[in-house]
Amino acid sequence: MDQSGITPNTSNQQLVINGDNDSAAALLHEKQTRRRDNLRDVTFIEYMTVGILCFVNLINYMDRFTLAGVLGDVKKEFNIGDDRAGLLQTVFVVAYMVFAPIFGYLGDRYSRRTIMAFGVALWSLTTFCGSFLPHFGQFAFFRGLVGIGEASYSTIAPTIISDLFVGHIRSKMLAFFYFAIPVGSGLGYIVGSVAGAAAGNWRWGLRVTPFLGAVAVVLIAWVMQDPERGQAEDSQMKPTSYRDDLRSLLKNPSFMLSTLAFTCVAFVTGALAWWGPDFIHRGLSLHSNEPITIESVSYKFGLVGMFAGALGVPMGSALAQRLRARIPDCDPLICGFALLASAPLIYFALIAVDTHVALTYLLMFCGMVTLNLTWAIVADIVLYVVVPPRRATAEAFQILISHMFGDAGSPYLVGVISERLNNTLSYPMELTTKTVAFKSLQYALFVTCFVEVLGGIFFLLTAIYIVKDKLKVDRAIAEAEAQSTEPSHSTAQDEIAAGE
Repeated sequence: MDQSGITPNTSNQQLVINGDNDSAAALLHEKQTRRRDNLRDVTFIEYMTVGILCFVNLINYMDRFTLAGVLGDVKKEFNIGDDRAGLLQTVFVVAYMVFAPIFGYLGDRYSRRTIMAFGVALWSLTTFCGSFLPHFGQFAFFRGLVGIGEASYSTIAPTIISDLFVGHIRSKMLAFFYFAIPVGSGLGYIVGSVAGAAAGNWRWGLRVTPFLGAVAVVLIAWVMQDPERGQAEDSQMKPTSYRDDLRSLLKNPSFMLSTLAFTCVAFVTGALAWWGPDFIHRGLSLHSNEPITIESVSYKFGLVGMFAGALGVPMGSALAQRLRARIPDCDPLICGFALLASAPLIYFALIAVDTHVALTYLLMFCGMVTLNLTWAIVADIVLYVVVPPRRATAEAFQILISHMFGDAGSPYLVGVISERLNNTLSYPMELTTKTVAFKSLQYALFVTCFVEVLGGIFFLLTAIYIVKDKLKVDRAIAEAEAQSTEPSHSTAQDEIAAGE
């Protein structure tokens, strides 16, 4: 039988029609008992593969936020305001999100090793070449090319982990993988500020990660394992058409609601990551008689972000693994309450920056920890509510939505609001120029607090559907395996496929 017609997300209907509820349940139980739930069962090459993916993810985010660590120097050299400075990150993210669906389609059908090696080589080369460009327009264009390269990697990498592991092992490996995001982001600030200060030129901060990217290309091409799709779950499913993939995702409430929630996470993360150092620098400069450099602030902000991610990402994954046996819908609940807790912490951090510096860093750290609780959990949700042959497409679709309405626009939006407020607040003569610049960016960043509350609500709504949608995927995989050995089921399956 041609299994390309299997429609996984209607597996409950198929079981009713075939009258095989008991056999499907038995298959599902048998598959679950074959799962590896101990890290001692993981092979050396699998550890190597995850290590390579984490290394690339680390330098990926280092490259992405190196520029934010030297944003003040970039603004001075190109003579640009907050709006055009935010546009640099928006150009990058727009290219990133536009090309993500293309790489998602390719990643579900062609060699992921080749696609990833190409992408890493592209963003490494364009980052290095872009660091020599003297004009703002050219520099912004090359930031867009960097986004294309990064889209190829970020879309596909989690699906490789999903095809190597299941259950708690998958959750642990995803936590390790996403642990590299905040750590890499923090290192980006540090590398950018330290390398730029040492060389006396911010452009040298952009020339560190390309050399690490060349090493990553070699590791991907000759060392990394590229498993069969659905290998860890013994999935017999075949890819369907791209139209069917998208239609299935749109009808998946857990996937759609968690994607909307993660969009809010991306919005807040993008705004704070891009403007955080500059905002704190403005606040510190109000009452200090000594010169404060943006490099020193970026270095401290990078440390705060790095340690917050190092604590938050594994904490979220560990908490979810501990609670799943007792609370099946705990994953979106943890994420929802984490965002609702993060919102007031970020708000008070923004309030305290010009009076209590140490308190600001502490509140920002706590707000980032709670925000980072969501990263690994959201990735896990996507992988267990979507069937194996659609996971790269799902990752790409989530990247498209979360960046289109999240961090693609948030740096630019905050910059535009800040610039408009700057012009408005400049009229009262009792306000100094520094105070106006600080207050305008502060008010603009308050938007992130409202977005966090909205994301928390979306996560709580996801909890309503998560158990049902996960069960659909498990049963669909088990039934597809049964059909591969029992051709008598083909007629009913073809009827379902035709009626979808």
